[in-house]
Amino acid sequence: MATFPERLKELRKRHKISQKALGEAVSGSEGGIQKYELGVNKPTMDVLVNIADYFDVSVDYLIGRSDNPERR
Repeated sequence: MATFPERLKELRKRHKISQKALGEAVSGSEGGIQKYELGVNKPTMDVLVNIADYFDVSVDYLIGRSDNPERR
């Protein structure tokens, strides 16, 4: 299964959104998104939920615990 950094980057690229725009949309920053994608930092629970909501996927999918992106 994919890791959080891999899933985040893949979702962001698929939705054609920049790191800056995603950071602004999820109460983060461009640098924060970049560090998440590089695996340097991990998001807070609030930011993780905001990212999952933004992409309309489950948190389990986002963090690589499931290959099913659907929310329950």
